[in-house]
Amino acid sequence: MSSPAKNYLVVVESPAKAKSIAKMLGAGYEVRASKGHVADLPEREMGVDVEQDFAPEYVVKKEKKAVVEELKKAAKGKQVLIATDPDREGEAIGWHVARLLGLDGKEPMRIEFNEITPRVVREAVQHPRPIDENLVDAQQARRILDRLVGYQLSPVLSMEFRRRALSAGRVQSVALRLLVEREAEIEAFVPQEYWTVDGFFESEASRFKAGLYSVAGKRVVNNGAFLLTNQKDASRAVEGIRQVAAWKIASVERKERKRNPSPPFITSTLQQAASSRLGWTAGRTMRVAQRLYEGIDLPEGTVGLITYMRTDSVRVSQEALSQVRRLIPEKFGSPYLPEKPNFYSTKKQANAQDAHEAIRPTESRRTPDAVRKHLEEEEFRLYQLIWQRFVASQMTPAVYDQTTVNVEGGEFVFRAVGSVIKFDGYLKVWGRDEGDEAENLLPGLREGGPAELQEVVPEQHFTEPPARYTDASLVKVLEELGIGRPSTYAPTIETLDKRQYLERMGKALKPTPLGKDVVGYLLQAFPKVLAYDFTAEMEEHLDQVEEGRAAWPGVVREFYQPFMEEYAKVPKKTCPKCGRPMELKVSRFGQFLGCTGYPECKHTERLEVRKEPEKIGEACPKCANELVRRHGRYGSFISCSTYPACDYTRDESPSIGITCPKCNTGEIVQKVSKRGKPYFRCR
Repeated sequence: MSSPAKNYLVVVESPAKAKSIAKMLGAGYEVRASKGHVADLPEREMGVDVEQDFAPEYVVKKEKKAVVEELKKAAKGKQVLIATDPDREGEAIGWHVARLLGLDGKEPMRIEFNEITPRVVREAVQHPRPIDENLVDAQQARRILDRLVGYQLSPVLSMEFRRRALSAGRVQSVALRLLVEREAEIEAFVPQEYWTVDGFFESEASRFKAGLYSVAGKRVVNNGAFLLTNQKDASRAVEGIRQVAAWKIASVERKERKRNPSPPFITSTLQQAASSRLGWTAGRTMRVAQRLYEGIDLPEGTVGLITYMRTDSVRVSQEALSQVRRLIPEKFGSPYLPEKPNFYSTKKQANAQDAHEAIRPTESRRTPDAVRKHLEEEEFRLYQLIWQRFVASQMTPAVYDQTTVNVEGGEFVFRAVGSVIKFDGYLKVWGRDEGDEAENLLPGLREGGPAELQEVVPEQHFTEPPARYTDASLVKVLEELGIGRPSTYAPTIETLDKRQYLERMGKALKPTPLGKDVVGYLLQAFPKVLAYDFTAEMEEHLDQVEEGRAAWPGVVREFYQPFMEEYAKVPKKTCPKCGRPMELKVSRFGQFLGCTGYPECKHTERLEVRKEPEKIGEACPKCANELVRRHGRYGSFISCSTYPACDYTRDESPSIGITCPKCNTGEIVQKVSKRGKPYFRCR
């Protein structure tokens, strides 16, 4: 029996999402993927008419021409439904698809869903809406701004530093500035010496440790100020402590302390938790989350395991709340369920997209262990993190018994603080975070009772510089400053990495010398572009476009005019032959500098492609300084970091796994000749 004719064409972005939705909709629906953006500004031209209110020129992307033709054929005789992601990027992709298919974008053809589950997808199909022009304009304004900045600023950097593949951007350059300024703080940091003193006491046959809290009413450590700043101070204090004739338990304060669970994840907090708990980059987190959202094959069918992962709202649907509130008492017991649901408020800022829910499991009863065998290891780990955070967010607080004991003798006061979990509450699911206070049980001590000093131990310390940013802390500070949005955090950090503006040292992000130089130049030449307040203010105005409260050309002009004022002051590189301006050009061999007087003047200059030296964690056998991996014209090699002071080098050509047939001991390695051709020889 033949299947029914397909009457609908549903267009999504990715093949994985198309596969999932096709299974849910069944006969009568053909689902095709646009594979991302089908149209964009041209590659080798600015594509923005500044004189005509920044009118963009959109062209079909070269690699998407076949996709567009296939969509046109598939759309014939069918009603088209645009089911791209529920954000401004997805709206813009849908708008381009509708435009290229010759559809009227105002007709109800747009469907959206926050989760890819059969019920939600089928319901969305029944309620199409027109394409949201405000969302399209918001994406368009951001894309045009990025093009105006990148198209004009990136060539300036390449010419200034005479290097290929340099770039600058409205958000990425500000993020790089944060890294560079933190590194400057670290380099300028001068450690400060300070001392602490611990006392070991016995009271009523119980022994406990307490730290020196105050001397003659002055705190030993008070908001970064230290009373004991050298060994002499510490020795004087220890001597005074030993001379005290009698000690007593001056006070015992016991109180119950509650710790509430955190809200369910939004994009930034998911990236932060994945960084701290899993050691992942923001980019990796989003790629794995995308797979969990788009659909996983389970025995009951293909289903998305989590809601949409680009959101800054902590709102949760009533249905999801009901699900998790049924699960908690069944799985953990009634004491873990609060009387009323826990509600969290989204930060009051213009960019909060409250139309989206928080990131949560699409079905809380689908536990991580239940789906583990159907997931890759990294999918399981991220799903487990999201599931745990959501379930924990609707559980009761953790309850601690906290005891604070002061021991007094003469002018000295020692303090001990004990903290013990009385009821684990949401920690039953979420567990403890890195940096959480450790449990410390104090003995039962009687206020006013005597105490005997058994031992006193001074210890030297030094203050430490501020920590370098990690993916997690950089995302957090960008969010706090109002710079960037959920969809931009991960690609911003990846761009800085790709341009070799930063290097990763474990989780830490350290700016490279090139990154420092670029920021130094931009701060001097384009201070407005790199200003935190100006960038955050622009984000707010772009959000107003999304809300229909501002016209996008005016917002673009608001940024473009001060940018061009700074751009006009930049000294232009001139051709040494004819004096005309030089410009960055692109050929099939890459970027180069060329005279604007071409073809009358054919002067060109090469741009270098350089990689910064990389530390390899070894000492130089010649001078004991650090060895680094350098990248030369003929491949990478190892040399001393102090070159040319020390000229030690060694080959680092890749082995092909074959022993040399001549000497029977050396390895055959692959080399590159001066003409760029590979050849093989014994190491």
